[in-house]
Amino acid sequence: MAESDNMVVETAEKIFADLADPQTINNDKKDAWRAPLWQALSEAGLPLSWVPDDLGGSGASLADGFALLNAAGRFAVAVPLAETMLAGWLLAQAKIASPDGEMTVVPASPKDRITLNPDGSLSGRARGVPFAKAAKHFAVLAHGKDGISIAQVDAAKARIESGLNVGYDHSDTITLDKVQPVTIKPAPKGFDQTNLMLMGGVARSLQIAGALEAMLDISVRYSNERVAFEKKISKFQAVQHNLARLAGESAAALAAATSAADAIANAKAFDDEVYLEAASAKIRCAEAAEKGGAIAHQVHGAIGFTMEHILHRYSLRALAWRDDFGSESHWAVELGKLVAGRGADELWPLVASR
Repeated sequence: MAESDNMVVETAEKIFADLADPQTINNDKKDAWRAPLWQALSEAGLPLSWVPDDLGGSGASLADGFALLNAAGRFAVAVPLAETMLAGWLLAQAKIASPDGEMTVVPASPKDRITLNPDGSLSGRARGVPFAKAAKHFAVLAHGKDGISIAQVDAAKARIESGLNVGYDHSDTITLDKVQPVTIKPAPKGFDQTNLMLMGGVARSLQIAGALEAMLDISVRYSNERVAFEKKISKFQAVQHNLARLAGESAAALAAATSAADAIANAKAFDDEVYLEAASAKIRCAEAAEKGGAIAHQVHGAIGFTMEHILHRYSLRALAWRDDFGSESHWAVELGKLVAGRGADELWPLVASR
């Protein structure tokens, strides 16, 4: 990891450790932790990591931002950090400066579409938009008769139907009814909604990988503390087997997610190699979230299912992140179409080169 990566991650981890301790948050029923955490992240410039200096951001590299997202997953951070980073990145593609405050991206699903009307207004509905209720602005990708545009929209002008994902974070439905954007510009040539979904998918993959790392640490620690039949449960072969399986899922998710992040960070465009890496990472990390979460809860037994225990903060969010920016079934189908259309012989060199 580069020195710049270390600086970003160390800064973030210090903030998370001080203001986003999972047990403290779990016991805080009034969400008093939320405002101080977001203020600290904003003062450090982390939410706008992927926004260039001349557009109001921190100008960090893609690699820095990806490392930050993995660290956020290890703390199960329940603020729109990833969403604001993605929104700032999307706006920057069209050279639009990022405003202050929380943001999210619209749409957050491959099947939803926002339309650019002839009068320059935006219309459409997007479901499952993470943290839309908390956002002050939306970064919107819209389809018009002349191509794709990127817009900044005042969240107050949209109709928002509140919803929650399985991790109890906001996953809302947004309706834009001829809403005039604050700023709108054409997207770069070749940029489309698939690019946004792939970028979001890799962000979620890194968060899932981070959450699985934390679940493994929590499970190993618990197995060394819990005593049954006069010995630590870590001494039982069945528990050891489960921990080994959890470690395998965690390692697989981290390898897939970091490989995809590396592909995007070093690519000049969202080409077939990036597509293969990003889609594969989302599929593998989503699978690991399901299997790994189940194993971690099995190690903990009934205690892991209680709201007082922090394990559910990780397992439920990992499960929720599976569906954002395309579910594993969506990307499995799309990946199959790519292989069928191009042929395995053509795509295999890209896989082998990794």
